[in-house]
Formats: sequence, structure tokens, C-alpha cells
Amino acid sequence: MTTARSTTPESAMTGQPAVPPFAVIPGAQVKKALQGREKAVVELVEATYRLHGTGRSVNPPSSFLRLPDRPSSRIIALPASLGGGARVDGLKWISSFPQNVASGIPRASAVLILNDHDTGYPFACMESSIISATRTAASAVSAADWLSRDRPRPTRVGFFGAGLIARYIHTFLEGTGWSFDEIGVHDVSADSAGGFRLYLEQSGTTGRITVHNSAEDLIGQSDIVVFATVAGQPHVHDPSWFAHNPVVLHVSLRDLAPQILLSATNIVDDIDHCLRAATSPHLAERLTGNRNFVHGTLYDVMSGQVAVPAGRTVVFSPFGLGVLDLAVGKYVYDEVVRSGELQTIDGFFHELRRYG
Repeated sequence: MTTARSTTPESAMTGQPAVPPFAVIPGAQVKKALQGREKAVVELVEATYRLHGTGRSVNPPSSFLRLPDRPSSRIIALPASLGGGARVDGLKWISSFPQNVASGIPRASAVLILNDHDTGYPFACMESSIISATRTAASAVSAADWLSRDRPRPTRVGFFGAGLIARYIHTFLEGTGWSFDEIGVHDVSADSAGGFRLYLEQSGTTGRITVHNSAEDLIGQSDIVVFATVAGQPHVHDPSWFAHNPVVLHVSLRDLAPQILLSATNIVDDIDHCLRAATSPHLAERLTGNRNFVHGTLYDVMSGQVAVPAGRTVVFSPFGLGVLDLAVGKYVYDEVVRSGELQTIDGFFHELRRYG
């Protein structure tokens, strides 16, 4: 393994197709490249939404590998191609094994493969659970901003689910200038709720922290509600809990009963992607037989094509787009190259002569 210093694959440097060197970027380098750069990453995610919204991306449906002997687990492939300045293709391969938590290891693990735009050769494999959590948090924080612009600035945030994604979303909220008078926490696991409270206290947050025993209390006392659970089907059914019209960041996608969505303004990241795989919006479509309850995408809001009424609950349901992983992954790759610490594997591609 050697250290490379070029900022782009060789094909982009020379103008002629060439096999790029192959690099491996471990989680420590990924975290170092992203840490403390919340504002830059949110701007990157919003720019990627604009590219996607204007047709400068390819984002096929995600493929779910279901495991009959482990029905609560799955592995998902997210292929994508991103245009604009990044010009990169690739694939995120992410697993979700909820039973891992009981063993003291994280639920999700992932790798991201980046492919050279000109040759198709993969030029990097990077640890991607951090990238995935980062783009999820940046997307959620961007939505919190855009969807609350026509209402009083939220002063109370509630986290329903207290794992890694909740932690990243809180980090991104604080890193982009948000502050709250009150921070609520609710989790079916008392240990998880206590652990998240400890994280909040150690983060130096100034808001008053409350662990709520019931979901109803958390929701009713929050201006922004963050759903970051591993729920496989709706478990929140009462629309009256949302009578105070909060902004709901429905990151885990399957927490809310269709009746709640039908009484709210619904914004998604991509309509076709979000209304599948038994998400709450997909269940609402099955119930109604149409998609009229979906008011638009976050890009539609950002571009002024859709207005979000202040006097109604608004639910943001992001399916999670592979193009966001590519954008953040390419950002990490470029940062690692600039640091001079990119580790490439000599001779990774071996059969490079057509006739031997």
C-alpha cells in the first residue's frame, strides 16, 4: 500500500482514459475529513438536491436484500451517478442488523464504492456508516431550516429514538447554529435514552434536557420532532398528538400511521423513491389509492415551487438518496487526498492487457 497525492483519478488529470489507482479510506480518515464541517456538508447536500431536482443525476431504486432467517435485518444497495462538478458514479452497500445493539456493536455498517466517471473503474472503497449518518443528518437539518422559515423559530426539539442517527442530527443542528431551550428524549430502551442524555450533557448543550416516558409527551412538547428509530411498521397513530403543528423529521420513515400523514403537509426527498418499501408514505398511498397527499420535494421547497403553510404539521420523509452518499463520499476522498494521506493499493487491478 502506498500514499498517493493526486487530487483526482488519472483519467481526469490526463484527459485520456486510464486505470486509476485504487484507494481504501478507513473510518478514522472519514471522520477526520468531516468533523467540524457541518455547515459545508449541509451546503453540499443542498447543492446535490438541486442537481437531482434538475435531472443531473441518476438514482435508481435501492435494492433490498431480505434475509428469511433474520427477518428484522436487511442489506441495501444504493447505486447512483452524480453530475455537476463531482462527476462520480458509485454504490453504497449498507446493512441494518438491529440485533447488533444487544451485543454492544452498532446496528448499521456500510461501505461506499466510488467509480471513475471516464473508465468506470472503482477508485476508492471507504467506510460509509459515518458518511451515511452524515448525509442523513445534513438532509434533516436542511429540511428543518427550509420547512420552518415561515413560522417562529423552534425552541424545543424532541428525539424519538436515541441512537447514532439522533446523535448526528443533534451534532449537525448545533454545528449549523441551532440552539434550543428544551431538548426532549424518548426511546423504548431506558439505557439508550440515558446514554443519549449523557451525550447531550457532555456536548455542552445549553438546553434543558428531559427524558420523556411516553411518546405523546415528547411529541406534544416539541416544535421539531426527530424520528430516528428502527421501527418496521407504524407505531404512532393519533393525529391529535400533532395538534400544535410541529415540524416532523421522519427520518426512519415507518413510524407514522397513514392517518397522521393525511392530516399533514408532506415533503419528501424523492417521490418515487419514498413511496415504496412499506414506508409510511407508501402505506398512505395504498390506503388512498393516490399520491395527492404528497405536496412536493425538498428541492421544490428550496426552489420556491412549493410553499409550506405555517399553521399545519409538516412531515419530511427522506428515503435517503444514493447521490447524497456519492457527494459526501467524493468530498471525503478529495479531503483525504489534499491531506497527503490517501492510501492506495499497488496492483489492485491486475489483468490490464486485453490479450495478456
